[in-house]
Amino acid sequence: MLTLLFIIFLLADVLLRFYLGLRQIRHVYRHKNEVPAEFSERIGLHSHQRAARYTIARTRLGLSERLVEAVVLLCFTLLGGLEWLDITLSNWISHELLRQLSLIGAVLAIMGIVGLPFAWYRKFVLEARFGFNRMKPGLFFADTAKTLLIVLILGTPLCAALLSLMSWAGPSWPWYGWGLWLVFNLLVLWLYPRVIAPIFNTFKPLDDVSLRDRINALAQRCGFQTNGLYVMDGSRRSAHGNAYFTGMGRQKRIVFFDTLLNKLQAEEVEAVLAHELGHFKHRHIQRRLLISVVTSLLFFLLAGWAWGKVGFYTGLGVVPQLDHANDALALILFFMVVPTFTFWMGPLSAMLSRRDEYQADRFAAEHSQAQDLISALLKLYNDNAATLTPDPMHSAFYDSHPNAIDRIRHLKSLA
Repeated sequence: MLTLLFIIFLLADVLLRFYLGLRQIRHVYRHKNEVPAEFSERIGLHSHQRAARYTIARTRLGLSERLVEAVVLLCFTLLGGLEWLDITLSNWISHELLRQLSLIGAVLAIMGIVGLPFAWYRKFVLEARFGFNRMKPGLFFADTAKTLLIVLILGTPLCAALLSLMSWAGPSWPWYGWGLWLVFNLLVLWLYPRVIAPIFNTFKPLDDVSLRDRINALAQRCGFQTNGLYVMDGSRRSAHGNAYFTGMGRQKRIVFFDTLLNKLQAEEVEAVLAHELGHFKHRHIQRRLLISVVTSLLFFLLAGWAWGKVGFYTGLGVVPQLDHANDALALILFFMVVPTFTFWMGPLSAMLSRRDEYQADRFAAEHSQAQDLISALLKLYNDNAATLTPDPMHSAFYDSHPNAIDRIRHLKSLA
């Protein structure tokens, strides 16, 4: 029964994503020769057509990547790849914990190798074709090596601790595993701005005094306590611009990409930051963290239920070994196939996110100028080659932000 359900959900996932992707391609292509009236004064036809080509190219690449991911998933499960890997490592490695850690590492390595050509193509072909890539091959491989090292340093103790808990706690392991997962995430949140992010980028205090004073005044008006304003050298890797918050409690930092500051005027930067502060003020971040905590508990409890069912393994094409622990096998199988059964939750998450974006825009209009945010968004849409005419159904399923036309109209009503 599980085998049939898995095949049905996997087919539904792939077919739906291809249907939505082809809708997006057709819709964007059909509207590429006319700039929507809301943008005609600020965005030219050439830029609009460039955005259409960029969106179509990204969508095609995404569909190709999803198809390969589905094939790899089938190879690991119903075609016996994971079972073969498990038995092979059992013959090579006698230490039980090391064998299970090696199984997790081997699966992650294979999936990483499969994804590497797509990452390369996305960066050095697609992004380069449209003028966004600024990364050199050496930096690409350096980033890959650093990421691998961080995963090994942080992930190996986490997996070892989780496997040990599963062996020790028996059927109660999901509760202990969930607690371990929460502690690990808090640790990463603390480490990221202090240790992890500086490994990849350089962060310098914002040295524009007038802009710094303007932002500090905005943060004070909004009741936001910050531990500093920093500029990140995002231009080393991409021409795309961004800004984000990082850190916890009183250690929160505001980080700007240097590319963003180069594109926007001071009042536009203030409006963009006011939008981000709107997320903080409306507790969107806290709510998302709470949802993540509850969701992770449900997943751990479901994984614990599946862990003890032989049909869970055999239904996904894997025969568990009777003379070895199958804890790592259960974790890999569960977290490998669970996205196939939960893809339908994407539209709900996207809808809630778009509602949060409208709330944050309203907050920005109250604490800065709506017209400044409109001006900033138009520049970012133009510079980032964001399509102004996405397919409505594709947008409803995927997009965490309102489409450009609806968002600009909403901001104009606030102005």
